[in-house]
Amino acid sequence: MFQTLRNAFKVKDIRSKIFYTFLMLVVVRLGSQLPIPGVDRSYFANWFSQQVGDAFNFFDAFTGGSFEEMSIFALNITPYITSSIIIELLTIAIPKLEEMQKDGEEGRKKLTAITRYVTVGLALLESIAMVIGFGRQGLIPDMTAMNVITVVVSLTAGSAFLMWVGERITEKGVGNGISIVLMINILSRVPSDITTLYETFIKPQTVAKGALAAVIILAVIVVTVVLVILLNGATRNIPVQYAKKMQGRKMVGGQSSSIPLKVNTAGVIPVIFASSLMSMPSIIAAFMGRGNGNGIGSKILKGLSQQNWFSLSNPVYTLGFVLYAVMIVFFAYFYTSITFNPIEVADNMKKQGGFIPGIRPGKPTQDYLEKILNYIIFIGAIGLLIVCTIPIVFNGAFGASVSFGGTSIIIIVGVVLETLKQIESQMLVRNYRGFLSE
Repeated sequence: MFQTLRNAFKVKDIRSKIFYTFLMLVVVRLGSQLPIPGVDRSYFANWFSQQVGDAFNFFDAFTGGSFEEMSIFALNITPYITSSIIIELLTIAIPKLEEMQKDGEEGRKKLTAITRYVTVGLALLESIAMVIGFGRQGLIPDMTAMNVITVVVSLTAGSAFLMWVGERITEKGVGNGISIVLMINILSRVPSDITTLYETFIKPQTVAKGALAAVIILAVIVVTVVLVILLNGATRNIPVQYAKKMQGRKMVGGQSSSIPLKVNTAGVIPVIFASSLMSMPSIIAAFMGRGNGNGIGSKILKGLSQQNWFSLSNPVYTLGFVLYAVMIVFFAYFYTSITFNPIEVADNMKKQGGFIPGIRPGKPTQDYLEKILNYIIFIGAIGLLIVCTIPIVFNGAFGASVSFGGTSIIIIVGVVLETLKQIESQMLVRNYRGFLSE
């Protein structure tokens, strides 16, 4: 590993990209500490402590603490993520967007431009909503027109700037810029989570019990990380044989190939969708100043909160986990259905003279692909659910209130693996050994 790092830094091009990425991430973390003029930064610290559920904690983890600190990056890249998801879903409903998606590099550039505009629009709407919802409650002590405009512009510009940083990292650095920014935000919360675990389970115990607690915590983290690595790397290869045919005076074709289908075809998207929908009622209730009572509505909100699941004192709230599990499986099938089209794949294979051994081209191939896809989607969804459930059970049963959950681990491990693969591919061109070959 260390030898590989030394080899990577020997290559000027790779070294420059790594340094560029590092400097951009330093800018991201510095910006996360810059306060917005005219805002009371202590307001959210007090407000957070009064909230039921973990809706805003989930959002704060994705922003690297910028939201709670009310920095200029408070909205972070969440508007961009939301915008990307919206545009991707709209490509199904709007034929014009679908044509752009299939129109090669030029079409992708147009979609990227549309995504940017939607991102700025969403950031502006969210900024205005925050000012309206929290401004007079204490977020903005002096509610003048200039202060309101300053807060809205700062939040919107901060989100747009981070989108630009992510695109620059993708272009001039290593890895996917937006994913790397999201990863560094999540990693910035790890030290506070480790401190929470230490203060809760290790410090109050005797040396022997504290050591046992540390081993258990480490084992839970290691098992979760290993499962994520296995889930990300698992694929089902569908063999494809191409028939020989005459082209001019030459016989071409006859090669064997395969279609790699990832077991976790939808990645972390089902978890993000499910978590976002589960947290939405709590966010709306918080904006309306409700949800902290003892009525039926408050109990329902507690049931939708992950921090109340698997609680030994209130096991009834675990019913919310059932809805969470159903939503993850549903979104795994839904997202895969819009990103992989068995009909299109079967038609392309038929046009190119390809076939799956033992399966007739055309409709039988389509049916076979759908059958295999449905099977591996279910396996992938269950794998995602297991990865997410381990930290939730640990948090609920033992009261470990941390943001470093299954979703965060999936994102971190996935981004690290993809970035290492990109560096490895550039190193292999120069005959160096890669990270993942050791």
